Amino acid sequence: MDPVTISDIEEIAFEKLDKNAFDYYSSGADDEITLKENCNAFNKIFLKYRVLVDVSKRDMSAAVLGHKISVPFLIAPTAFHKMSHPDGETAVAKAAGKAGTVMILSTLANSSVEEVTEAASGPVWFQLYVFKDREITRDLIKRAEAAGVRAIVLTVDAPLLGQRVRDVKNKFDLPSGLTVKNLEKNFKEDLIINKNDSGLASYVKENLDASLNWNDLSWIRSVTNLPLILKGSACSEDAILAAEHKVEGIVVSNHGGRQLDTCRATIDVLPEVAEAVKGKTEIYLDGGIRRGTDILKSIALGADAVLIGRPVIWGLAYNGENGVTDVLNILRKELDLAMALCGCTDLKNITKDIIVRNLH
Repeated sequence: MDPVTISDIEEIAFEKLDKNAFDYYSSGADDEITLKENCNAFNKIFLKYRVLVDVSKRDMSAAVLGHKISVPFLIAPTAFHKMSHPDGETAVAKAAGKAGTVMILSTLANSSVEEVTEAASGPVWFQLYVFKDREITRDLIKRAEAAGVRAIVLTVDAPLLGQRVRDVKNKFDLPSGLTVKNLEKNFKEDLIINKNDSGLASYVKENLDASLNWNDLSWIRSVTNLPLILKGSACSEDAILAAEHKVEGIVVSNHGGRQLDTCRATIDVLPEVAEAVKGKTEIYLDGGIRRGTDILKSIALGADAVLIGRPVIWGLAYNGENGVTDVLNILRKELDLAMALCGCTDLKNITKDIIVRNLH
């Protein structure tokens, strides 16, 4: 039987992926409380069913950074796609293009930014980590710019890597033959630095700049004129600071529950962020999206669009580019139905009036 839901596809991915890969993709920090809460928090938010509204025509299109996309969801940046499928990030880029949406490519991709932009038929944004060696960071930005990316998505919530217990126990490392393509010329050594820990955690501690702060945004602005989005805002205070620094967008995110365990679910943070900065910058929600109703709730609570992370990886493991397309189509179909049943014909009709919180 063909998969019907995202959870169906995740079950297939669990069977197909080895433990090192599946645990890397699926795990969260420490006791994985926030990891679970990112999904569970949506179940505490109820929708108001509306009737006798003409919903015969519906439009799910959105605009991000002035670019029209066919659905209000983008592909989140996730690392190491080739652990999931040999075609890796290029397959995801092709699926994103067919779906009429944006792919955000990770710094830690197994495919180069040039390979991905060449394969893409839609916009590609580049997720950036800032390295202690700023020339490496400058080179990444310029290389992404030359390849034709449309925006820089700066990850700001990982000065150090959260303790992902499953990765530590597995002594996570990239499988033989896979590399971090965009960094090959800068780092000749293997990803693993400390064989007694997660190799990625060691890599981040050794190479990424934990001193990164608000003053550094001006340096990034001096390197590129591309729009700048900050990924990792998890409270209104930081969202306000981001807006004051005139970034073009913020991603309400807790890194998929992989950094600080017991921090709040992103959907619970979203309303305070939207109230603080709505209209001053674009707002995207990242974390826990598994249903079309999750997307609807996010937009109702103030997001301009959402990011889809792990489900894309499950789709890639399931059936490469076509599997990713299946994931995006499932979410598109579910969102379309949810909009109709809530009496919403386009995104402008999706307001907080359709939200009922915590019925139980």
